[in-house]
Amino acid sequence: MLYHLLTSLSDDYGFFNVFNYLTFRTGASLFTAFVISFLFGPKVIFMLKNKQKKGQPIRDDGPESHLLTKQGTPTMGGFLILLGLSAGTLLWADLTNQYVWACLLITSGFGFIGFLDDYAKITRSSSDGVSGKVKLLLEIVISLGAVYLIIDAAGPDIGTMLALPFLKDTMINLGWFMVPFSMFVLVGASNSVNLTDGLDGLAIMPVIIASGTFAIIAYLVGNVVFADYLNLTYVTGTGELSVFLAAIIGAGLGFLWFNAPPAMIFMGDTGSLALGGALGAVSVITKHEIVLGIVGGLFVLETVSVIVQVASYKLTGKRVFRMAPIHHHYEKKGWAEPTIVIRFWIIAVLLALVGLATLKLR
Repeated sequence: MLYHLLTSLSDDYGFFNVFNYLTFRTGASLFTAFVISFLFGPKVIFMLKNKQKKGQPIRDDGPESHLLTKQGTPTMGGFLILLGLSAGTLLWADLTNQYVWACLLITSGFGFIGFLDDYAKITRSSSDGVSGKVKLLLEIVISLGAVYLIIDAAGPDIGTMLALPFLKDTMINLGWFMVPFSMFVLVGASNSVNLTDGLDGLAIMPVIIASGTFAIIAYLVGNVVFADYLNLTYVTGTGELSVFLAAIIGAGLGFLWFNAPPAMIFMGDTGSLALGGALGAVSVITKHEIVLGIVGGLFVLETVSVIVQVASYKLTGKRVFRMAPIHHHYEKKGWAEPTIVIRFWIIAVLLALVGLATLKLR
């Protein structure tokens, strides 16, 4: 909104021309989202504590220490993130860009599903929320709408194409199969981040790192000069997603201030489902779905650990890990929570660098 208002003044007042620059608006979006998340944090925490009383229900089969250290901590902190990122995006992004609205649809829609799940857990005083089938159905419906917006905005020439990293000018036309494939990316990314959100600060920092990485990718893919130099598939309008991703970074940093160990608030499904879906949407728009699997490799690892654990137990009656997702395995082995979190952050940084390397290795 501010973007459209202020740029309209640039013809009469030269100073306002700065708001035409994507890099300036990206920085402004990050700062705005951080300030809102940071300033409203104490009020949101106070409100949620009063409403939830006992806080987020703790799993009975989880690490024993959680019953002592995390009992009474409120959840639904994702609302704070959504508040900041929505403000940053709506104020500084070009709202005529259809990709921006597709990302906001996924983020808010998945956030609403997460809210329903968190609310069900709180009201039932149980770690079991909305059934998995209902959540999946709602995610599929919202993903279908977002994928339609994305393919429609991209056009017939590129909307159904899949780019392959490390290969120059290699595109595969998936046709209508692109719809279920893209929906799989959105739903898969969303639930992968959700599985990672199990320790104080564990999920939000890798999300921030991945968002920063894809902000660079979105900017390059949306710039015809850089895209041509790096042999990337040029997608008109994707540069605007840098503003959206910067808002995630800013809101995420504001949330991390309160989520750092020992956490004053948990993200909950409200935040994890929304943020995972946002990353999935950006990867589909920028034609870097496969690169998301690299940059978000930590989320993939957490998901695979659950799949392996369940499959092994059903087939052999034995568990591969002491507990899944894998961060709980290391808790069971005696690693301190901050040790696990910081080491997983290091892994996320390294994977992000590998993901960025794919831009040049073609």
